[in-house]
Amino acid sequence: MEELISVVVVTYNQEKTIGRTLDAILCQKCHLPIEIVIGEDGSTDGTRAICEDYDKRYPQIRLFSNQQNKGVVDNYFDCLLACKGKYIADCAGDDFWVDPEKLEKEVCVMEQHPQVTMVITNWRFYNELTQQTEPGHQKALAPITPGRELLEAFITQMGMSVFHLCSSLYRADIFRSCYQADPQFFRCSVTEDLQIACAMAQHGDIAYLPDVTLHYSIGNESVSAQKDEARQFRFLRNVTQLSYDLAKHYDLKSSHTETFFSQRVFTLGMHAFRAHDAALFQETLDCEKEWQPKRTAQMRLLFFVMRHKVLWCIALIMRKLFVNLKQARR
Repeated sequence: MEELISVVVVTYNQEKTIGRTLDAILCQKCHLPIEIVIGEDGSTDGTRAICEDYDKRYPQIRLFSNQQNKGVVDNYFDCLLACKGKYIADCAGDDFWVDPEKLEKEVCVMEQHPQVTMVITNWRFYNELTQQTEPGHQKALAPITPGRELLEAFITQMGMSVFHLCSSLYRADIFRSCYQADPQFFRCSVTEDLQIACAMAQHGDIAYLPDVTLHYSIGNESVSAQKDEARQFRFLRNVTQLSYDLAKHYDLKSSHTETFFSQRVFTLGMHAFRAHDAALFQETLDCEKEWQPKRTAQMRLLFFVMRHKVLWCIALIMRKLFVNLKQARR
């Protein structure tokens, strides 16, 4: 590893935003050199041509163009393994940094506190449709917290976000040692950030800076924000399964984790309800059986309705009428 910061950018079909992302990284002012590792995942629009143009113009960029789409997780970890830096940051191809000293602030904390494995910063939502920002859901943390005290919070984020990996910086050696010990642990899910955050928390302290460094893009469909109920069900189910596996791995069981899994089962049930999909309902019940959360009154009512086909149809009709009425009043 070199005295260098590696910034990973994975992108797929983001021709409208990838230039903005790369420009924001290139504007960083830091006492350490920066390399940008781009994983272009077989885009079908103009994303690849834009990345190739940047690659030609900026020697600090290394472009990996995938001939076949790998998917976010494999693309991301392949890029991580190609990084040369002592420190790693990332920024998705539709998000962008807004503080030109983001990396400088974070790496200074790392250098001053060798026990810190990851630095988290604040962030804001950026609506692509309105071009307006709004506060993110970042929970304010202590300047430095022992990582093991944050494991449960990382695994069971509810309401307020405890970390956003695109606003963070972490140590490459910790990632590499954990990855080499169990590559499948990192690649087995639909998301990449939770495994990394937990690995960092397990092996050191977590620092927090209140500075807003990232605008997180919303308004367009993405892997974690999909309009199709069945696809959103599948994503949430897989992410929650990862949370369950991590909670089990770290022997975390409390009223907080129970509440988290109860909420997730109810949310899965609502996706199945809106999709009017009996198979998804059965999968929700299977998840409940495995995760064993406390069944709330909300869950009991929802499951009662979904067990009766006529009631389910009536409830969907009533919901549609309510939504239409609500929209008409706006």
